[in-house]
Amino acid sequence: MIDLDDELAVEYLAESRDHLAAVQTDLLDMEVRGAAIDEEVINRVFRAVHSIKGGAGFFDLVKIRELAHTTEDVLALIRSRKIAPTPERIGVLLSATDRLNELIENSADSNQADITKIIAALSGLDTDPPASAQKGYASAVDLAPQGRRRLRVLLVDDDFASRLLLQTFLTRYGECHVAVNGREAVEAVRSGWERGQVYDLICMDIMMPEMDGREAVRQVRAIEVAHGILSTDGAKIMMTTAVRDIKEVIRCFQELCDCYLMKPIDLTQLLSQLKFFQLVQ
Repeated sequence: MIDLDDELAVEYLAESRDHLAAVQTDLLDMEVRGAAIDEEVINRVFRAVHSIKGGAGFFDLVKIRELAHTTEDVLALIRSRKIAPTPERIGVLLSATDRLNELIENSADSNQADITKIIAALSGLDTDPPASAQKGYASAVDLAPQGRRRLRVLLVDDDFASRLLLQTFLTRYGECHVAVNGREAVEAVRSGWERGQVYDLICMDIMMPEMDGREAVRQVRAIEVAHGILSTDGAKIMMTTAVRDIKEVIRCFQELCDCYLMKPIDLTQLLSQLKFFQLVQ
């Protein structure tokens, strides 16, 4: 675990507290609205919880990440109209954010915390979907060729050595394509959708010519939404960068990247992330 007295960690924890305060206000607003889903509110809540999850992964806060991840899954179901935001479900989500706040307040001991009950409560919320959905979001997995076992990977970096390292490692798990800037990455993703060959994993640098990685992530997620895919079911996007500024880290998670790996890339850590997202066994 990274030293939680580190300036970056202190900033992340402070940002997370602010996120949770805003999330709880928005959840209470959702509770008042009942089944009427406000797109702006649910998207704001989803991005805030996603940012908490992503930062927890960056700082190796395992239980915070797990609880945020499960909370995010429930929010994704509401966001895609697969379940309704009933008072009972909002109540469980509020309990989850209370527990997240407790874990963040005691972050040094959070990896030893017992979150079994709240995880179970959240996991029980995915039943009894509404009879009719207002918007049909699919899963990229559902649209992928049947029987495909190897990953489709897009490596986006203007540095040859960085691309070579990742390509050498990831080729054992799938087919790797390369882009040297964000603009090429967006075009590769768009072209993949047109051919019915979507990417499972995108490794994205931040500082690149023509289009930076954060803008590329934003545009990739927009392409997925245009095809009826929410970020939880889209490509897993890993930022692979030397940028250590916590504000940049948080901005990347707000654009819905999935994890943030510092250069030089630790391949053991990369493999751990692949397993966490169930891209490899």
